Amino acid sequence: MAFNPAAETARYIDSLGPEVLQKAADYTSASHWMLLWGLLASAVVTWIIVRLGILDKVSAKLDTRGWGLRTWLVGVTYFLASALIGLPWGIYQEWGFEKSYGRTSQPLGDFLMQNAIGTLLSSLLGALFFLGIYALIRKAGKRWWLWSGGLAAFAGAATMILSPVLIEPLFNEYKPLQDGPVKAALVDMAAEAGIPADRIFVYDGSRQSNNFTANVSGLFGSKRIAISDVALKGASLDEVKAVTGHEIGHYVSGHIWRMVGVLVLLAMVLFFLADRLFPRFARLFGSNAHIGDPVGLPILIFLVGFLGLFAQPAMNAVVRAGEREADNYSLKHVNLPDALASALVKTAEYRYPRPSALQESLFYTHPSVEWRVRNSMEWKAKGLGATTKK
Repeated sequence: MAFNPAAETARYIDSLGPEVLQKAADYTSASHWMLLWGLLASAVVTWIIVRLGILDKVSAKLDTRGWGLRTWLVGVTYFLASALIGLPWGIYQEWGFEKSYGRTSQPLGDFLMQNAIGTLLSSLLGALFFLGIYALIRKAGKRWWLWSGGLAAFAGAATMILSPVLIEPLFNEYKPLQDGPVKAALVDMAAEAGIPADRIFVYDGSRQSNNFTANVSGLFGSKRIAISDVALKGASLDEVKAVTGHEIGHYVSGHIWRMVGVLVLLAMVLFFLADRLFPRFARLFGSNAHIGDPVGLPILIFLVGFLGLFAQPAMNAVVRAGEREADNYSLKHVNLPDALASALVKTAEYRYPRPSALQESLFYTHPSVEWRVRNSMEWKAKGLGATTKK
């Protein structure tokens, strides 16, 4: 009987069972609604900060300070106040919701501790970034948004360089792979792609999530491939090799640089639109601030986030293209289509494998699992065809 990629794809997906598939569909659909509820929560937090005049009061008290220090401290105050006021929603969105679907086993206390660390870091660094934005508004005039792309590129690149070294270790423990069959296989794969053996790590991703994940992060000397302990514990050797091949595909294809380029364009577009729409949104929230006034930071950030939702489908399309390329790299260089397919099916528990075309284009950062498994089976079919011809 001839190999049938469509039938094999259906077999892989259906192996999850109707209950798991339904739960995945419910989780995925609810996750999409969380975007809307998150926007509403952000609007409420913005309104509270503006109506209470929190930043106005802080700015007035710092009036004798230099402009740079005052602007940065106003920014830090905003991020801390926003996190505190929005904490109930944050707990539900990032922990309670995931817990209800069995996607995390993290104790609430540990989540709150890590959330506090993340809030402090994002407050200090986020305020520094917006200090740069306000400096551009002061110095570059009406075309300040053109320069925002350069600032975003610098901030994005700096974050990518420093994150694996200084930030990610605050939340997870990264260790070199232990000696054994897995390490031997992955080191050989990395060597073929020109990746140093000491740049492949395993991390305790199970601390925050039960999801089957791996990633590539960093730039230049900090670039690395990291595989969650969830993936290592729940996968066969071939599956680990196939997934690592996918991550190496991201590494050698320079997808991180692609995302930096996209970030530059996105920043310019979003800040251009924010510049034009700021007065209307300021009036909507009852603020007299202009776009160059740091007191209006809550409105600027809400506006950028609001506009960013409309840009998300385009961003998702770019990311999906990279994921397809990484899958094809794994298929070409590792050539384990069944292992890649079975590993992908494990991710279907938190990403419904059979979305509509519209749902995928709007919300999915990865091609559907069904498409990716079918792609693997098509690759397998080509290999079997070549073998038959020989």
